[in-house]
Amino acid sequence: MLRVIAIDGPAASGKSSTAGLVAKRLGWAHLDSGALYRALTLAVLDNIGEGGRGKGDAWSGSRIVAVAERLPVRLVLVSEEFRPEVAGVDVEGAIRSERVTRHVSALAAIPEVRTWVNAQQRRAVEGVKVGGGAEGVVVDGRDIGTVVFPEAPLKIFLTATPDERARRRLSQRGEAVDGEVVRRESQALAARDAADSNRRIAPLKPAPDAVLLDTTALTLEQQVARVVELARGLFPG
Repeated sequence: MLRVIAIDGPAASGKSSTAGLVAKRLGWAHLDSGALYRALTLAVLDNIGEGGRGKGDAWSGSRIVAVAERLPVRLVLVSEEFRPEVAGVDVEGAIRSERVTRHVSALAAIPEVRTWVNAQQRRAVEGVKVGGGAEGVVVDGRDIGTVVFPEAPLKIFLTATPDERARRRLSQRGEAVDGEVVRRESQALAARDAADSNRRIAPLKPAPDAVLLDTTALTLEQQVARVVELARGLFPG
């Protein structure tokens, strides 16, 4: 049996936090697909520059993939956590910048980019030696259960109301969580949800056999416990 747990969901639904803690509880590796998209975005911004309409083929899929292969952009397993690297440098801190956040969605919408990232994720998971280290891999993203690992035995789709996700994101940033700020952040997340759900390539949606987990009223510990319970029932030993 493929020992992969796919955790999907909209922005700020707690995918990475949940996936990371589930992986630790199970002794599995954790792969954050968003980190790879962000690392590739960082590499493109530093080596090609900003893309967009009216700038020719600056952000053509073939050129982006060529940069990714040349540098290279890759995932490296370090202590059961896949770390994003660009040209051999750990970029985990750099990829969380506002500059990268502003451009990552546009880059992730390019079909050739998604194909390349999906292949890297599959290769990374295949490289995990079950029994010789991690017993499996927890992968989180937006299309893991539908596109990247549709054969994963356990698929989770996390969700929460836009307001709750807004509060969580603001708290993570250390910003004040008041009514007006929450409203603006909630609207931004709702717009991102709509864009992700209606995109032509790999739209955000739960896999038909995914377990839907609404975390609006759950603590992080409660949602982690629920996923671990499901995993231990499916992957005994």
